[in-house]
Amino acid sequence: MKTPKPLLTLRMVFPLAASLIALLLGEWIARGSLSADVFAEFIFPHIGAYLLAWLLLFLVWLLLDWVFRCPPLSTLGMAVLGCAPCAVNFYTLQLRGEPFLPWDLAQVSEAAGVASAAGLKIQTSMVVTIIVVLALTVGSFFLFRGRHKQRWLPRLAGSAATVAALCLLVFGVYLQPAVTRAVGIVPDAWMQDRYYRYYGVITGFMTNLTNLEIDKPEEYSQEAVDALLDNVDESQKFNTSPLYSTSYSAVTPKDEQVKDPTIIYVMDESYWDVSELEQYGITFDTDVSQNLHALQQTSAYGRAYSPSFGGGTCDVEFEALTGYSVSFLPSGSKPYQQHVTKPMFAMPNYLKSRGYQTAAVHCFWAKYWSRDKAYPNLGFDDFISLEDMHGVTKVRKHYWTSGLVTDDSMADQIIQQYESMKASSDKPVFLHAVTMQNHTNYNKDNYPDDERVKVVSHPTGLKPSTVGALEDFATGIRDADAMLGRLTEYFSQIDEPVILVLWGDHYNPIDSNYDVYTATGYASDSSADPRLHQTTLLMWSNYSDQQVDLGTIAAYDISPVMMDIYGLEEPLYFQFLNRQLRVASRTNTRGTTMNLDGTTTQEPTEFQQRWCAEHWLLQYDLMFGKGYALDRMGLSAFSAPPKGK
Repeated sequence: MKTPKPLLTLRMVFPLAASLIALLLGEWIARGSLSADVFAEFIFPHIGAYLLAWLLLFLVWLLLDWVFRCPPLSTLGMAVLGCAPCAVNFYTLQLRGEPFLPWDLAQVSEAAGVASAAGLKIQTSMVVTIIVVLALTVGSFFLFRGRHKQRWLPRLAGSAATVAALCLLVFGVYLQPAVTRAVGIVPDAWMQDRYYRYYGVITGFMTNLTNLEIDKPEEYSQEAVDALLDNVDESQKFNTSPLYSTSYSAVTPKDEQVKDPTIIYVMDESYWDVSELEQYGITFDTDVSQNLHALQQTSAYGRAYSPSFGGGTCDVEFEALTGYSVSFLPSGSKPYQQHVTKPMFAMPNYLKSRGYQTAAVHCFWAKYWSRDKAYPNLGFDDFISLEDMHGVTKVRKHYWTSGLVTDDSMADQIIQQYESMKASSDKPVFLHAVTMQNHTNYNKDNYPDDERVKVVSHPTGLKPSTVGALEDFATGIRDADAMLGRLTEYFSQIDEPVILVLWGDHYNPIDSNYDVYTATGYASDSSADPRLHQTTLLMWSNYSDQQVDLGTIAAYDISPVMMDIYGLEEPLYFQFLNRQLRVASRTNTRGTTMNLDGTTTQEPTEFQQRWCAEHWLLQYDLMFGKGYALDRMGLSAFSAPPKGK
């Protein structure tokens, strides 16, 4: 019996229409809304990216149909593929401020646990999507009912042709940067969230697959590495002035300098001195940074240039612990998950080679950002995570239903771990801690009114929800400052030399956008604004009261600079980084170069570019190459990964 033309036309149009509907539903889920403004600002200006995603979903429907000859299954499978990643994207943005990336697939179970703890709710768009997808699935059953059976040879040919088309789309378009650029897809090294807003979840995810590859520097060889390190070695003999003229190492005779102090690192979640806003028309009802300001009079202080904004904590932590720059790694990739897969040169491993015992403390799940796997490879002997903590206080349960461990409890954990390490061994201690209390998102309901810092005055134009979010954030800064005060008071009483380094990992949007920054004039509404990448940095010791203005340094320079100003023996790689800081630039991060005078540019000089290339050459050798630099530094072999917790 011949199929009526109208029915045949509907059957031909259905997979195109269903895949388009699935694409739009997915974008609605991912964005939270699908208004006319979304089409005007994001979809229509980048229509090529969405046409590619539409084509991908259409081809998936065709392939499933050729293989199974079951249109309802084809419709449901295509819709799940199109919408499920968008739902995951929505939740990952809520949790960490970053979209769903290919390497997140390695952390599916951990992400599910985090989502559950954060109390994430099903959205209206998701409910509507389920209803629409079920309707399309049922509709396809009736629409294709009675369709002629297809012989195996045409099915095989159709399947093969569709697979070939999918391979061409994936490998010939999505994974070819030159081709994607030709259709208007421009890589966004600064912020994957913005990249996904422009090009959609499907195209954003697929094009990010290219970020899994690492290209070797063209000039990489043992001779090139040796030449660089020879130059570093030679230049150290002719240094006539210290990196910072007022530092402990500059004013203390070398034979009187402390050799192996205890070193405490504290990377505080979203920490920057919010009292700076008081110069821009915002006042608080308390001094939120009282301890910080007092300690700056007798410590080294400045700013750490973070590679991240709104998320990517592990990127900043990775830089500070290693001296490696994530700017040389594929955009959006996460070093702990993809690259720290074997023992490598890092601050903990280096200190272990010098007789230190090492430990890390983080008040979140061990598997988050794959820290349980990365930390041993960086050189940590022990790792105390949320699973190991008992009796800690938690706050901010508006979004995080189980709450977040307070910075005050983290001070307890740091002190307890230090005392435990000293009781078990006479070796010097390197202890690294990461806090969580002030994690995004912000809402005034995270603290009771009588505990929350209040905004007394602010520029006109700030929404009440934004003011409330700022109060939530400022409360976290006040508590971080109190933790800093507790730690420095405790370690000032310890009868051994101690260095404590505290810095913030990144800035965040406060409330739903950049209003706090733009209404005050503090910064622009761009996540690429250099002002929104310079977090607060403090280096304090209990045996020196030298005030040092560090200015702004890269996060990857935190360890080299700390060792320099306190006169600790630096590995050649750190000496290279300090020389770069001395003669070339203060940072070269995510496309922004900060000159020695503090100005920034996106067009570095040839001299700065050469130093940047040399930095990548050494970093490649240490992370992915033959490790020629390790031989020069006497660090060829690292100890086996320690016991896990």
